[in-house]
Amino acid sequence: MKGYFGIGVEGISKATNVGTLLRTAHAFGASFVFTVRAQYNRREGVQSDTSDTPRSVPTYHFADLQDFRLPLGCRLVGVEITEDAIELPSFRHPRQAAYILGGEREGLSPELQARCDYIVKIPMRFSVNLGVAGSLIMYDRLISLGRHAPRPVAEGAPTEPVPLPVFGDPIYKRKHRAKAAKAAKAGSHAKAAAGQ
Repeated sequence: MKGYFGIGVEGISKATNVGTLLRTAHAFGASFVFTVRAQYNRREGVQSDTSDTPRSVPTYHFADLQDFRLPLGCRLVGVEITEDAIELPSFRHPRQAAYILGGEREGLSPELQARCDYIVKIPMRFSVNLGVAGSLIMYDRLISLGRHAPRPVAEGAPTEPVPLPVFGDPIYKRKHRAKAAKAAKAGSHAKAAAGQ
């Protein structure tokens, strides 16, 4: 899968919820994790983050929105239940993305929502635990952007293998072809000029 993603939280108070999210992010191959205006106690979080993610994945703690930074070209995707949020099954994930989830009670702050490139929601009857919501987002990214065998029409396992990737010719061959075409064009112009 090309690209990268990070995932983080804003204003979380329960360290075990953050720990669960970090461990899941580590399992899904997140490039970085982060907190914004959050009181994350790593000693408490390690009870649910048994992989101790901060020792393996770059982890950033931003005191406030003014300090919050993302890599150049990275799109911020908020996860929040709002009227105009994009439903997750209809969302095309950016190649470079950072997903952010809000606190257990307040959700994402209006200031942070204003900074998001997209707001998505998981179509459910009611809100779920932060770790569960983050897991659903990362799983959806994996099945949307990853390479997998197509799902069968009937129930059960795939009947077709994963298609082989298709690549163009190597760059040196394309350059060689372009030079040859340019030389042939120049040669035909020279013949035409000599024939007149």
